[in-house]
Parts: sequence; structure tokens; C-alpha cells
Amino acid sequence: MPAWFEKFKETKLIKGTVYVIVGLITYPGLNIINRLQVNGMENLRKLPKQNVLFVSNHQTYFADVITFLHIFCAVRWRKKNGLGIPYYLLWPFTNVKYVAAEETMKKNWISRLFMLAGALTVRRTWNDGSKEVRRTLDPSDTRKIEKALQKNWVITFPQGTTKPFAPGRKGTAFIIKQHRPIVIPVVINGYWRAFNKKGLKFKKTGIKLSVTFKEPLKIDYEDTTENILAQIMDAIEQSKEFMFKGRHHLVHS
Repeated sequence: MPAWFEKFKETKLIKGTVYVIVGLITYPGLNIINRLQVNGMENLRKLPKQNVLFVSNHQTYFADVITFLHIFCAVRWRKKNGLGIPYYLLWPFTNVKYVAAEETMKKNWISRLFMLAGALTVRRTWNDGSKEVRRTLDPSDTRKIEKALQKNWVITFPQGTTKPFAPGRKGTAFIIKQHRPIVIPVVINGYWRAFNKKGLKFKKTGIKLSVTFKEPLKIDYEDTTENILAQIMDAIEQSKEFMFKGRHHLVHS
């Protein structure tokens, strides 16, 4: 694509229009047909507008990110305990980027439209069968994220897959170590029950969806990438410890 078009699609006019369209379409499914509970919104209010990295577990391709965009806009309109009436879409907060698999974002017109909301496309680490594809870290993907952090909040999913308790990717820890962003751990739940894998169709209705924003992580940026990654995976409740807790709960429930 020509350079002028790349700059044009990054304007607030284009991103804001996409936010309004996607926001109005998805709001009923998140907050009326299902029931969204947001915890920790107070941890977002005093964050700077740049160099903030949100690390989260992942349950659908699109519904997770769309919820984040709703919440970020709501916070900027001083909402405290949830979305409420979505008048925040009148002037959305668009300084947001999210990391997404390149293959996913090119599949259909809906995903291509949602790319305009701020997608940072990277090569997928996992295939559709949730089997790991052994790829080295692509420097161009890393540079995209590094550049985005300079002016935005960035959402990333360290596991790179919707499979629960999958191992995290060292690339996330490398970016944290190199650029020292404020890191906000996020834990989501309920989306795999409510939506299909893409997050665009309902499986069930009346499901409680929850999003919890924890306090910024206290990270030793001089630590190893392995230790930083372990800290992240524990914070988003996707480490082996939480996997064993989940199995124990299922056995005894």
C-alpha cells in the first residue's frame, strides 16, 4: 500500500469511525445479551497515553480485544465500574494498538475492517490445531510493537493462542526488557463460553463475562527474559500453578 494510505488509515477520523461502527454492533452482545463485569478500572485512570503494555490471556480472536477497546474508551469518559450507556463512542480513545496474527486479520472483510482499529499484525506462533510452529522472533514484528509503544497503549496476548495454559512467548518479555513499558496484567473469563473461537457468534447467552485489570507489575528490567515471562504468565493466571489449581477445582466441584 502507498505510504499516504498507511498514514490516512491511522488518523483519528478513520480509527474513530471504526470504533463507533464496531462498538455499536458489539455493545449489546457484551453488556445486554451477556453480562460484563469489569474489575480494576481504577488501575487505568492515571496511566500515561504511551508506553503502556497490557498483557492478557486470550479466549477468542476478536471479542477480547473489542471489550478492551470499549473499556478504555469508558475509562477516558470517567466511567468507574463498567461500561454503562455507550456514549463514550461519541469521542473514543483511539491511542490503542493490539497485536494480532497476520493470517487471522486477512481472512474476511470483518477482520480487515477491524484491522483499521489498530492491528499490529505478526506471524502466528501457533497454527489452528494449537500445535506450536517453531519460528524465530521476527525482528520486523518486534519493531512494530516497539514503535507503537511510543505513542499508544498496546494490547498483547503472550500465549499467541486461545488455548488455555499454553506457554508464553519470550518475545513479549524481550520487548518489556528492552523498552521498559508500564505492564498491566489482565485476566479475562467467560468468553469461551459465550462466543465461538472467533468471538463473532454466540454459543450461549446470559453468560457472565469478566475482565480484571491488575495493578502495574513491579518488574526488574535487568532480570532474564525467562524470569520476566514467568512473572507475566503468573500475573495473567496462565502458569502451571494456576493450571493445577484449575484441575483441582474441577475434580472437587
